[in-house]
Amino acid sequence: MSNVLLSSDSNELHERVLEASDGACVALAVGDVLESAPADLIARAGQSSLPDVVVLDATDNPEHALGLAARFDLELPGTGVVLIGDPDALAIAALRVGARDVLPPDVDADLLRSTLERVHAAVRVRRGAAGDNAPHTIAAVPAKVITVLSPKGGAGKTTIATNLAVGLARTAPGSTVLVDLDVQFGDVATALGLEPEFTLEDVVHGAALRDPIALKTHLSLHDSGLSVVCAPESPVAADSVTPDQVGALLSMLAMQFRYVVVDTAAGLEPRTLAALDQTTDPVLLTTFDVTGARGLRKEVDTLRELGMLNNARQVLLNFADSKSGLSVSDVEATIRTRVDITVPFSRAVTSSLNTGTPLVLQRPRDPVARQLGQLIVHFSGIRASGSRR
Repeated sequence: MSNVLLSSDSNELHERVLEASDGACVALAVGDVLESAPADLIARAGQSSLPDVVVLDATDNPEHALGLAARFDLELPGTGVVLIGDPDALAIAALRVGARDVLPPDVDADLLRSTLERVHAAVRVRRGAAGDNAPHTIAAVPAKVITVLSPKGGAGKTTIATNLAVGLARTAPGSTVLVDLDVQFGDVATALGLEPEFTLEDVVHGAALRDPIALKTHLSLHDSGLSVVCAPESPVAADSVTPDQVGALLSMLAMQFRYVVVDTAAGLEPRTLAALDQTTDPVLLTTFDVTGARGLRKEVDTLRELGMLNNARQVLLNFADSKSGLSVSDVEATIRTRVDITVPFSRAVTSSLNTGTPLVLQRPRDPVARQLGQLIVHFSGIRASGSRR
């Protein structure tokens, strides 16, 4: 049975959760919980490893409970959150912050048991726990899995992903890995000037998914210190890479790197959805045109319905041009959410791709590089130094 951490002042609920979890439950009073950081909360409960499920009593203070659930989804994505409260009032908000379910205060032990088992199973998949049943310690969790998404091709995903990954790698040696998940036509290797010995196909079919040392020997290394999993050389190899393998790979990488950046194919194909199930920070990309904005709106709506869009998302508007006839507010009205970073059009991007040198290295003062620098600082809190002119 799953390991459960309960936040509630109700002795009756505590007894029901104890019964449903076969006694594998640690309880803390609500007052000790809602203002805490997730890692501090787990330490206060005397836990040396992550709980599989956190049950938060949201009957008296639903807003604070939702806020804490959002922090768990962002900071400790290897734990599933269940809220206790009014399902009709909380269901949509809970979905948006990454909670797995909302149960009424009078829920019986049988429904609690089945819910805990279901959430625990989902957590195991998210952790990529195939063949690895060991408890995940708090020290293994801080990784950010940053997935770059766009509903259509040609939006600049690879430019964003490669420059972001290089920028993060320069903030701390050995901190970052980039995965090219466009398995048919990925060109991360070209954008970085790499000629990989191993590709994604080799990684998922060898010992690398079981052995961290073998995994690191299959990574390509960029001059910036960035580690890279490049896409297969042939589109034919795409069918041999399964969503389950993608999930397991990202889970293992998240245990070894502070930042895992994922470049994806256009749209929401199964491997992208597998990556999103591991993602802590989605980066949503749209172009400065009506079709791009409408496509992103559909993608955002779909991700919300699937419960795969959390509050950590960043929305980027690429190829911004004041002469296009659109404004940023027009795009925001179409996608129904805020644009966080606006990236202008620049011919320097094409030059950087052609030469295999990311823009943040080749021309760090270019307006595009400066805007991407904001994204790098957002995730790292550190400005990279030593930029080459």
